[in-house]
Amino acid sequence: MLAAQRRELILDQVRRSGGVRVTDLVESLSVSDMTIRRDLDALESRGAIRKVHGGAVAPHVTSTEEPGFAVKSTREEREKDAIAREAARLVEPGSAVGLSAGTTTRAVAHHLRDTTGLTVVTNSLQAAEVFYRASRPDQTVALTGGFRTPSDALVGPIAVAALRNLHLDVLILGVHGMTERAGFTTPNLMEAETNAALVEAARTLIVVADHTKWQTVGISTIAPLSRCDVLVTDTGLDDEAHDALSGHVDRVILADPDRGNGDQHDQGERDEP
Repeated sequence: MLAAQRRELILDQVRRSGGVRVTDLVESLSVSDMTIRRDLDALESRGAIRKVHGGAVAPHVTSTEEPGFAVKSTREEREKDAIAREAARLVEPGSAVGLSAGTTTRAVAHHLRDTTGLTVVTNSLQAAEVFYRASRPDQTVALTGGFRTPSDALVGPIAVAALRNLHLDVLILGVHGMTERAGFTTPNLMEAETNAALVEAARTLIVVADHTKWQTVGISTIAPLSRCDVLVTDTGLDDEAHDALSGHVDRVILADPDRGNGDQHDQGERDEP
């Protein structure tokens, strides 16, 4: 394959998924690590991508950029489903559960449909629709109300007021990004306020975030990493990121999209090569 053809394939993948990892490209294109890094250098010099640690992302990603729900739904689908499956297993029957908005939390909703006796409080139109379609008489779903965002979240003072006096057993929170300095973030100011109210209402906080969210920063912080009781991410997270997150989060679960149901690794556990 010519270099120009290979670089177009890389660029196409960045456009479709928002980012690429060097290790994945080495495997899928059957070339060396050095070749991929030269390709990324060439693409960055054209302004076509922006290099980040371990890979590259689309250029000019700002802290307020918020893709629509349909766009985000096409990204990391297998990873999100694996994450959602593991997160749903942490919810006890009969719990009062908070679900924030997002494509990963919608996937969690699908996996929670068979959990008995749940009371679900959500600001996600998409997650609420999943439960409504299931029509289980033993599940109660409450929407917060508020203003609708591009991610189909209901946010603002109405949503915050609805959450003020609630007490949730667990919140499953989707995030736009996570870093050691900024914590868990979102590109929408009003969504950050509403999500912070959800966090305040919850006894246990479970964050669901695929590996591409690491080192992504939204304009507003929802909560520091240390507030998270369990982070459920995927095995695409590199060792350096895993170690950094493990220093702040009580428990890190790595869901593997390439394995069957029931396979996961807790904090500090990785397969040997």
